[in-house]
Amino acid sequence: MTEDQTISNEAIAPNAKRLLWAGFMAILAAGVGFAIRGGIFDNWGSEFGFTGAQLGAIGGAGFTGFCFGIIIGGVVCDKIGYGKLVVVAFALHVLSAFVTFGATSKENAFDMLKWGMFIFAFANGTLEAVANPLVATLFPHNRTHYLNILHASWPAGLIIGGVLGWVLDDQMKMNWKIQLSLYLIPTVAYGIMFFGQSFPKSEASEKGLSLGEMLKDVGILGGLVVCGLLALFCKDTLGLSAPIAYGIGGALLVVVAVMTQFSMGSVLLFVLFLAHALVGAVELGTDGWIQNITGNILSSEQGKILFVFTSATMFALRFCADFIEKKIGLTPVGILLLCAVLACVGLNLVSGITSFGGALLALTVYGIGKTFFWPTMLAVASDRFPRTGAIAISIMGGIGMMSAGMIGSPGLGYAKDRFAGEELQKANPAAYAQFKAEKPSAFLFFGEATGLDGTKLGDAQKVEAAKRTPEQKSAAEASIAGDRRTLVADSAIPAMMAVLYLGILLYFKSIGGYKAVHLDGTAAAKH
Repeated sequence: MTEDQTISNEAIAPNAKRLLWAGFMAILAAGVGFAIRGGIFDNWGSEFGFTGAQLGAIGGAGFTGFCFGIIIGGVVCDKIGYGKLVVVAFALHVLSAFVTFGATSKENAFDMLKWGMFIFAFANGTLEAVANPLVATLFPHNRTHYLNILHASWPAGLIIGGVLGWVLDDQMKMNWKIQLSLYLIPTVAYGIMFFGQSFPKSEASEKGLSLGEMLKDVGILGGLVVCGLLALFCKDTLGLSAPIAYGIGGALLVVVAVMTQFSMGSVLLFVLFLAHALVGAVELGTDGWIQNITGNILSSEQGKILFVFTSATMFALRFCADFIEKKIGLTPVGILLLCAVLACVGLNLVSGITSFGGALLALTVYGIGKTFFWPTMLAVASDRFPRTGAIAISIMGGIGMMSAGMIGSPGLGYAKDRFAGEELQKANPAAYAQFKAEKPSAFLFFGEATGLDGTKLGDAQKVEAAKRTPEQKSAAEASIAGDRRTLVADSAIPAMMAVLYLGILLYFKSIGGYKAVHLDGTAAAKH
């Protein structure tokens, strides 16, 4: 049977095929923009003198905006309809280009790039608030498979963006603004594909459940995860004082408690939220830095090629989720556990690469590991918590992106600064005095660390290795050593995820196995 026939036979709407591929194109636009942005981090660092932590903060804004878009979109989509959200997302995608291109000097570049990325991510989140519940609703009997197909668009976008970056940046030396503007092409495409379409309603919406009823499985426990991350956003991104930021988070938690009639929520969904926070940090946070890191260890061009290779691996495998689940016999949670182990091993292998061939092998292991995390997590939440409608999977996506923005991306930037600074100070104190950044980096509760000045390091790396001064050589070597240590530290995240997934797997085994549940009347089935 062909794929088109499968889609038609399993769908609940006649335009399911068009809606699936419209959602595919929308997430592809996000992937293209994300990949191009990751490839021009070095351009921004050299042009504006950013540190790793500053670049991480800019990249982080490209995640945190997603959280607001997907959570707000998820809450209102069942009430106002998917079509209106698509229009909002399209307008924001266009606006983000104008804001980003306003970065014209060292004085305004940080703010313009950060908020341009935030708006871009908000648009992406709004679209995913449409696409995820839409596909889960269209294909209720095979969500893992079709959500993985939907999210194959992400690595497809990474491939396109990575290739464009390699050709336009490394080969043609084209201005970064021209490179980044190319994500507008798939943006126009998804706008055309969604135009004039009718959309189905979620199972919860069909049953007429109120917003409070939909939120009961999320409850106080789930709200604690979301409100904690939002408080961190208010403090670190908006610059509010800690009492005000955590006061805002606490007030929002009270609102959730009142709306749900003080429901504690599902412990399982709470654990899934925690696990997805780790997914966002390790998958998207690492993706935002990986071509920069491998490009630093090997070469910029090889880093982009490796990024495209890893994304191609991910793209191909996301069409195989149905085979893995039904033919090999792994449940969605079993797939997640295996992926966490492979991601941990893969990151450690990548930290030790010394050749292009070795990097291909290491990144294949890592690429397989990260492939199924995001869509399979959404499928588990959708399977087990139908009462939440679009809300639970939208909140889950928001948690993942917020974690990537507040923890993954800036955390890796901080680690790069800390480890590179430590390596250079230990190897060549004189070079450290010459290359250290003007301002120290900080991250969460970790102490301040002084990294390397982005402009000075970039200038040193542009010099042919044989012609570098001793100080330039030491700085370049310290940067590479710092990147290796950063990847090892990063591998601790999938290790923690593996522990959580093992616990969930044992839980399902204790209750008779993993099964999807459906609403009976107006009440959610027990889980």
